[in-house]
Amino acid sequence: MHPMLNIAVKAARRAGAIINRASQDINSLTIKSKNFNDFVSEVDVAAELEIINTLKDVYPTHGFLGEESGKTSHQSDFIWIIDPLDGTTNFLHNFPQYCVSIALQHKGEITQAVIYEPNRNDLYTATKGRGAFLNDKRIRVSKCNKLQDALIGTGFPFRDLQYLDDYLSMFKSMLQKTSGIRRAGSAALDLAYVANGSLDGFWEIGLSPWDVAAGGLLIQEAGGMVSDFSGQQDWLESGHILVATPKIHDDMRELISKHLPKKLSK
Repeated sequence: MHPMLNIAVKAARRAGAIINRASQDINSLTIKSKNFNDFVSEVDVAAELEIINTLKDVYPTHGFLGEESGKTSHQSDFIWIIDPLDGTTNFLHNFPQYCVSIALQHKGEITQAVIYEPNRNDLYTATKGRGAFLNDKRIRVSKCNKLQDALIGTGFPFRDLQYLDDYLSMFKSMLQKTSGIRRAGSAALDLAYVANGSLDGFWEIGLSPWDVAAGGLLIQEAGGMVSDFSGQQDWLESGHILVATPKIHDDMRELISKHLPKKLSK
């Protein structure tokens, strides 16, 4: 395992331990609303701090972009992109679909990825050019080659409702053309499931870098395709992401493109 990935795994497991302890008494947690339909608990904050401190101990000059703490001000070619608890709303409702997501960006390119599912103790890892793994076992995207046979993941645009009508049109078309759609509430984990072949594709509008950075690399290293809705590589910046097996990616993009507002079709 790459040394930087090894430290990221250590950080993710430490954050997972905090999350697992807190899951035993969720009703005692302090919960705040950041924005509409967007919540943060003391667990999110504590887990992110643990991740940053673990990484800083080894890489004190690296930068950080965290969901809770934002971006550090100092300049570095290395930026750790962190979501300490992706699926906070699930966690707060005892719905067991949440994870820790950590990615390393080097000079604009994602090179390391960790997604850790603490309630199942499942660890997804990837280093650019070295493949993707689940609990040290090599994983690949599914062999699905027809959209009509595909199980697709998605996420509702619940924070910003400006695209809701367009999204619902996409959802309707996708539902009619596939074998099913799943919305579990943790985008990072959904991306890991595409890498593992449990889902054949996924799309969502308006995600943040910490939602997609690690999962995007996992899918690429597992043989899948990752793009924005135009088929380009702007997904990390735009937050509009489409991932799938190679055989159905273009079919998904063609279907989604029929319902894109002009500002998303560029």
